[in-house]
Amino acid sequence: MQTILHLTSSIFGNGGQSSRLAEEFIAQFPGARVIARDLAKNPLPHLDAERFGAFLAKPGTGTPEQQQVLDASDALIAELREADTLVLGLPMYNFGVPSQLKAYFDHIARAGVTFKYTDKGAVGLLTGKRAYVFAARGGLYQGTPRDTQTAYVRDFLAFLGISGVQFVYAEGLAISEASKTESVAKARGVLRDLARPERIAA
Repeated sequence: MQTILHLTSSIFGNGGQSSRLAEEFIAQFPGARVIARDLAKNPLPHLDAERFGAFLAKPGTGTPEQQQVLDASDALIAELREADTLVLGLPMYNFGVPSQLKAYFDHIARAGVTFKYTDKGAVGLLTGKRAYVFAARGGLYQGTPRDTQTAYVRDFLAFLGISGVQFVYAEGLAISEASKTESVAKARGVLRDLARPERIAA
């Protein structure tokens, strides 16, 4: 059975366009097991010195508070390990990723756990997974210097070993109703094409 980790980060919850597109994509796989995590509804604390210290502490040497941080991080990483496929709803806020998603990334990037350092550089340990990112934007940014999301998310996932990443864009959502309708329809066509069995098996 395919296992999908579904991450949403829209402050509008299921009403956000990125969330809707991600859910529509997942609906193409009715037999899949879905692990859902709403990072906006249940946000993680942002990284601080205490939390980062928990990741650096040797086993058994941290404080009880640091152990709680590690336990929470371990649970997030366990979800990601279980998944064959990552489906990410990605709205754009002020030219960047939601801070809630950044906090999630900070809690799953752990040396010796999800990546390791070698004499040839960092090597990701979460290999053999696919990722599909549904990016919703009010303006038109794809392929321009203002699209900071695509490179950042692709690079971060590759850092963990997830290199098979597909982006689906719905842009111009705030320009006009016609622009929104056209862009969403195009994104839906792309996601249905990506869900074809021959594309998934490739």
